[in-house]
Amino acid sequence: MKITPTLSRLIAVSLVICLSNCAKNPVTGKRELSLMSTEQEIAIGKESHPSIVATMGLYEDPKLQAFMNTKGKAMAAISHRPDLPYQFYIVDSPVVNAFAVPGGYVYFTRGILAHFNNEAEFAGVLGHEIGHITARHSVRQQSSQLLTSLAGIAGAILVPQLGESFMQGAQLLQLSYSRAHESESDEIGVGYSSKIGYDANQMADFFATIKRIQDNSGQSVPNMLSTHPDPGNRYTKVHEMAKDYQTKNPGNYQVNRDTYLRMIDGIMYGEDPKQGFVENNMFYHPELKFQFPVPTGWQHQNSPSQFQMGPKDGKSSMIMMLAKGNSVEEAAQAMVKELNLKVLESAKQTVNGNQAMVIISQQLPQQQQQGQQPQQQQTAANTLQIGTYLIQYNGNIYALHGLSSAADFQKSFPTFKSVSEGFRTLTDPDKLNRKPDRVYVRQAPRAGTFREVMTAMNMPASRIEELGVVNSLKADERVEKGTLLKVITK
Repeated sequence: MKITPTLSRLIAVSLVICLSNCAKNPVTGKRELSLMSTEQEIAIGKESHPSIVATMGLYEDPKLQAFMNTKGKAMAAISHRPDLPYQFYIVDSPVVNAFAVPGGYVYFTRGILAHFNNEAEFAGVLGHEIGHITARHSVRQQSSQLLTSLAGIAGAILVPQLGESFMQGAQLLQLSYSRAHESESDEIGVGYSSKIGYDANQMADFFATIKRIQDNSGQSVPNMLSTHPDPGNRYTKVHEMAKDYQTKNPGNYQVNRDTYLRMIDGIMYGEDPKQGFVENNMFYHPELKFQFPVPTGWQHQNSPSQFQMGPKDGKSSMIMMLAKGNSVEEAAQAMVKELNLKVLESAKQTVNGNQAMVIISQQLPQQQQQGQQPQQQQTAANTLQIGTYLIQYNGNIYALHGLSSAADFQKSFPTFKSVSEGFRTLTDPDKLNRKPDRVYVRQAPRAGTFREVMTAMNMPASRIEELGVVNSLKADERVEKGTLLKVITK
């Protein structure tokens, strides 16, 4: 290959960046490109935390929080970066997830805590998340993205007609980096959880629970296009790593099943109805006392800060959120300015007795910065058009935004209109007083299969698989009398 002057300059730039910013990774001991200092990592965590809390909310459980803090501090002390200001939080989400932010911030959802069946499973995932922080995966990902971009530019310059396919290949390479980081964190998690006395085989078993959840949801993706390794593969590999660790380091590794189960007795399970819930194609918010329809077949996602929904074809969507301002007029002005909108139509009206304003707008293109590529020509197909209903209700201004391309807007707007004009006061006592499901821990009243025992505990047949996932048991598995099991009820 002939080295062109342009490529030579790019290589020189890459070498200068690497030589001036390479640092030793605290986990691997290898020198690698680092574009972020420890102080910057900590700053990112501090800046991210308020928005995470605002989006997901915190789950208040002093007993569980104290347990998480104790185990987190013990693990941080034996980690590769014990001097970071680690902080541990339980977020109020039913999703089975845990994640970490640079600088030492670790988050577990109440959903994942409800699915663990012993302390060792918890410790394995905790080690995995702390591993992302100690191995500086966010920093390494950022650095590799820079070099991938430089390589992509070089590829496009050298062979312009292959530039697009090269970048697609680079994006797949980035996914493999993410998978590599996940696998590395699995290994770190085995080590960290073992060092504080837990059996890392239980971490592997939890991946079987993750795979079961994934298989039941029907949302699995090809491994090549997943940022996480397949949980079935992780189950096997983590068992191998745990066996290898324990062979080299013989000891009495703990599981602590019953102590963990007693600790989560009463934890909330699934959606918190106080934050809103969907039933029979209607969204109800008992705390704020309103309701509005959800179109048939639309998927939806709720959080403390907003409610999103849309059809599976992805051609339109709706977002419901609080708007800024003391009146619909103020809210409209703030929205247009903040979202950089061009107003096409606006009109005041009432929605079931509430003052409202309807605004049809389009999002203006971002101003082109000097040196950027020329902007794509704006067409009806690539222009975002928004139909917004601002509704004043009980001292708040609520915004219901309907979004689609300008080309599809006329077809989509009747649905946006029907949903928004269906906004009304919630008065049904059953919905206003809806209680959440909770996980309760009970002793098996008899021996038998898991299905038989759940039936004896008055659990409905329709929830046997769901209960099996939560308990990490199959319907035909043998359960002995007196075994602690989770049930789900109000």
